[in-house]
Amino acid sequence: MRLVFMGTPDFAVGTLQALIESEHEILAVVTQPDKAKGRSGKLTYSPVKECALEAGIKVLQPEKARDEDFIKELEALGAEVIVVVAYGQILPESIINMPKYGCINVHASLLPKYRGAAPIQWAVINGDKVSGVTTMKMDVGLDTGDILEVAELELDKKETGGSLFDKLAGVGAKLLIKTLADLKDGKIEPKKQDEASASYVHMLKKSLGQIDFKNSAEEIERLIRGLNPWPSAYTSLDSKMLKIWDADLADQEELKLLGLSDSSDFEPGKIVAVSKNNIYVACGSGVLRLNELQAEGKKRMSCADFLKGHKIEAGRLI
Repeated sequence: MRLVFMGTPDFAVGTLQALIESEHEILAVVTQPDKAKGRSGKLTYSPVKECALEAGIKVLQPEKARDEDFIKELEALGAEVIVVVAYGQILPESIINMPKYGCINVHASLLPKYRGAAPIQWAVINGDKVSGVTTMKMDVGLDTGDILEVAELELDKKETGGSLFDKLAGVGAKLLIKTLADLKDGKIEPKKQDEASASYVHMLKKSLGQIDFKNSAEEIERLIRGLNPWPSAYTSLDSKMLKIWDADLADQEELKLLGLSDSSDFEPGKIVAVSKNNIYVACGSGVLRLNELQAEGKKRMSCADFLKGHKIEAGRLI
């Protein structure tokens, strides 16, 4: 097929690369404008732009996708389909209805669950056992278009937002190639989404990472994994930020060995035990074992290494 690809972040690169390696003809790549980075203000390319330039593909970067001159330029390309993967702008109806096969979106959730931003991280935070990718024919709504095809993926016990991101990027790339072939061959019957089952998730904010130890140890452990690597989960120690990168729910046998009989009597946020390798913190229910930490201004390290340079005693709040 003759196509245009629209995308911006790392997640979209795998799909673009798969298209480059396929028999499809990429007429142009559309991505967000270059952004100034750091104090120097040096402009940086999006990951998708870097990939496109390496492959010698024409790159378009409109400030707004609704810009009339851009829409005319896009229409002149004569694409049969537009592939959209985490582009970052809402497309006008004139673009959505432009190509023969429409605009095909690769969305990192099992729609209609987790419409909107950050579906990958929320799948981990919410403790989902299964996630996946949906290819969808876009309409004017937010992730409300007809479902084309779906690929599911079982989450690992220690799945993080970062590891699931990488896995689903690969799954999405393969599914998109299959979807394009099946569309061309007339093998797909688009399916309406069940609005009664729909849910939306919002963009991640750094403030989401502040741990509330009144929540259960299980919920906090999932939050830590879901926000790894960004924006990360954190608490405070000696009035300074302490990031927690890895933790586990301490089981009853482990608590008994530490001399802790009933975790329900502990004050949430209180350090209830310190071993050679770990710090144990009471939660609203259960006890969290801290495995990997990062003190403010320092590197990530194992809790064992952290304890070598910090005197931490049971009884204090964290």
